[in-house]
Amino acid sequence: MTAPILITGAGQRIGLALVQHFVASKQPVVMTYRTRHETIDALEQQGVHCIQVDFDNPESLATLEMTIRSHYNGLRAIIHNASSWDCEQNNPDFSQLFDNMMRIHAKVPYQLNLALADLLLTDDCVADIIHLTDYVVETGSPKHIAYAASKAALDNLTKSFASKYAPNIKVNSIAPSLIIFNQHDTPEYKAKTLKKSLMGIEPGCKEIINSVELLLNSDYITGRSLPVDGGRHLK
Repeated sequence: MTAPILITGAGQRIGLALVQHFVASKQPVVMTYRTRHETIDALEQQGVHCIQVDFDNPESLATLEMTIRSHYNGLRAIIHNASSWDCEQNNPDFSQLFDNMMRIHAKVPYQLNLALADLLLTDDCVADIIHLTDYVVETGSPKHIAYAASKAALDNLTKSFASKYAPNIKVNSIAPSLIIFNQHDTPEYKAKTLKKSLMGIEPGCKEIINSVELLLNSDYITGRSLPVDGGRHLK
């Protein structure tokens, strides 16, 4: 039986697109979600193992690990997609905001990588850990200071885990900028955002899917961050 890929925070947007891609490819998937959107029922009917997890709960990681181990003897990959796009303007409790950002973007991947590494080492082929970081790792962000810092921490974890687990587990990051807009984004915001990249488009989740497949199919790339930003660094 093919070992599944574990994807965190996959109930919507990029995470959901990744799950649907792997379902179509007949690749078994285990996913976590925080809020049970209507898509979860359909995914379960397609054979996806969907696990409700609130990473703000300190006990959630131990419960998730126990659930994974009770169902599977191995994993093909772990894709850390769970994220929170939060900012200082909306959270006057800066200390709590910083802790929350570091927990979801750095501490959770750190703990899961350590806790589940043995499941990634059970097959003859090389396994993968993929961190979804952000373009702001390079630049920082005056409006999302804690968020940017936590994604930078995740980027650094990529290097450390790549060194720790080589050559049996490849560990890489994908650092996107704009991929898809939100439903509530205004035409003015969209126009302003599109001008930030050289390509000037809303590329869609297929760009992340292609990047994930590149890393999964590589026998050689590890400890790297793959920018998916439309040349934004040159604007």
